[in-house]
Amino acid sequence: MKLNATQILKVEEQLNASPIPDDHPVVPELKEAFGDHTFFLDAGGVNIVEPNPDENSPKCAVVRLATWNDEQQTELVTHPPEILPVSVKFGTNGTVPGA
Repeated sequence: MKLNATQILKVEEQLNASPIPDDHPVVPELKEAFGDHTFFLDAGGVNIVEPNPDENSPKCAVVRLATWNDEQQTELVTHPPEILPVSVKFGTNGTVPGA
């Protein structure tokens, strides 16, 4: 899911994760492997936000795509997508009211 600026701020506020800028050299590789998403980096690795399968839910799932392989957080290892036990609250269907 590609997020707008308001949604990105909501993710940053709720997850303490930073978006990877679209012009970062790793983004083309991430897009090739996982599709066109807004990618976030946090202490656990690389994550994306996906709509909740329940279309009436204001919450979106957080999915981890890669995990840090070292304590210095310099190397990421991709793995099958893992739905995390946290969510991001937007509006209905992942929208942000007033956005």
